[in-house]
Amino acid sequence: MALISFTEHPASVDETYGEHFVTATGFGLTMLGAGLACLLHGIFPFLFGRTGSNAITALHRRMVTHRVGGKAPLPGADLSLDGAMER
Repeated sequence: MALISFTEHPASVDETYGEHFVTATGFGLTMLGAGLACLLHGIFPFLFGRTGSNAITALHRRMVTHRVGGKAPLPGADLSLDGAMER
């Protein structure tokens, strides 16, 4: 049963456990960084004015908008819309 829980969800998004680990870890680290920036922005309003919303936009693109065949791009993938318009 435990083994299934380690492979069932990654398979549902067409990833291996390792691919899912890298992708999910990248998302988590991005969210932690953006969360810290938001906390600091609350204290110092002149800092990190767009960091949180930029992170949310980038994560949404990686997870939803640019998912092809169930695969989310890996961290650092080119997410520009220039290439998408040519297809």
